[in-house]
Amino acid sequence: MIKTEELTKYFDDFLAVSQVNIEVHPGEVLALLGPNGAGKTTTVRLLTSILRASSGKAYVAGYDIEREPDKVRAAVGVLTEQHGLYLRMKGLEYLDFYGELYGLDAGKRRERARSLAERFDLGQVLDKRLGEYSKGMRQKLALVRSMLHDPPVLLLDEPTSAMDPLSARLVRDAINDLRGDGRTIMICTHNLPEAEELADRIAIIRHGKIVAEGTNLSLKARLLGAPLIELRVTHGVNGLADELAGLVEVVSQGHNWLRFRSPEPAVSNPEVVKKLSELGVGVITLSEVPQSLEDVYLRVVAEGVAA
Repeated sequence: MIKTEELTKYFDDFLAVSQVNIEVHPGEVLALLGPNGAGKTTTVRLLTSILRASSGKAYVAGYDIEREPDKVRAAVGVLTEQHGLYLRMKGLEYLDFYGELYGLDAGKRRERARSLAERFDLGQVLDKRLGEYSKGMRQKLALVRSMLHDPPVLLLDEPTSAMDPLSARLVRDAINDLRGDGRTIMICTHNLPEAEELADRIAIIRHGKIVAEGTNLSLKARLLGAPLIELRVTHGVNGLADELAGLVEVVSQGHNWLRFRSPEPAVSNPEVVKKLSELGVGVITLSEVPQSLEDVYLRVVAEGVAA
């Protein structure tokens, strides 16, 4: 698990992370979102005991980042934005080197390296030097390195950047599998559809401070309002808004369509359909208008709204 309590980091007079409180449980994925310079990378470095906090506390896999840094590092797999790959080494040689650093015996680390490499479609290039790898292949190898010692906690910075769609899907599937294994996972990403797909909860950081946190659905409800429903009918909608006013809040309309908000579509939509039937109005479609995580993110980051 990951738990922070008022975690704060100053660099001289610059406040990089400000009283951050987050908690990620085993089997859960938290997406940490924010613009460049918001404090995401600094937060990850604090959680891996690379940086010392100015104040506050944090616990990773049950270990105190201040008092037990060696145990924290042993329990965490980290994928950083800068991979630090040794380009003259071959893939298997590189993974074997890191496996030895993690204290794995020779047989186990090679077996683990080959197994993970096959999982991410790298088995055929383990005998090639890393300088020959594409950007996507290097990204996958760095991810394999982070998982080599089977850590209970994963901190992943842009896990699918530079990957082709098939490779990105392999990684997303692997993250879902790891969640099923009970691992605690935090991802930092600018890929909002990916965050929406993977994350159980989302935290948005701006100027070093968490300004919004919750599930995808709860953030949409708080920041974007009740679900937006679009109704399309066979003929014009003249006067239809007045007929539905007692049932839903009509917010916009055109020639043969209108949109309304309803906090409980499962209750209101059948009533709307019943009313339309009574009026003899033919329905083409009645469907929810998708509201994306991007809408939430832009409202928080660009408009400065906090939730």
